Amino acid sequence: MMSRSVATTAPAARAEHTLAPMSTRDRAPRPASSRYITAAGAKKLRDELEQLWMVERPRVTQEVSDAAAQGDRSENAEYIYGKKRLREIDRRVRFLGKRLEEVVIVSESPPRADRVYFGAWVALEDDDGAAHEWRIVGPDESDVKRGWISMDSPVARALMGKRVDDEVTVKAPRGDATYTITGIRYA
Repeated sequence: MMSRSVATTAPAARAEHTLAPMSTRDRAPRPASSRYITAAGAKKLRDELEQLWMVERPRVTQEVSDAAAQGDRSENAEYIYGKKRLREIDRRVRFLGKRLEEVVIVSESPPRADRVYFGAWVALEDDDGAAHEWRIVGPDESDVKRGWISMDSPVARALMGKRVDDEVTVKAPRGDATYTITGIRYA
């Protein structure tokens, strides 16, 4: 009769295994961003998805097919690059499809236009008297050059629910910044 031996792992060996560096597959997922988006932002995402799916992907697929017809694929840079580009397009298409399913389109102004909420244009004055104007939008449409900041940003979170003449303090890497709200409008 054969005897069965059961291998056990010593606690020290298990502890050593848990201290191993994390691989990219073990990486924690990105923190969830807000689901709100303006109607224009949702249209922009839908347009990008349609452009990728109906124009870009068929074009790249044809390029890959043409490159594959040239013969040896292992040294064919056009084929290798084309396959890489297809993976990038497919990844973006998956992301956009999932994102568009979960976003909440905000197209109406809030009932109280005297407070800062999503979609507001907020005029501010900093401690030095410099004027700023930012629009609070969803994370998918933030663009600092246009003055659009994500509602998840520290500045936007500090502004939410405030009124004209309220002061807000925002913790920034270079130190705290204080702003006074000088105007609120919804376009």
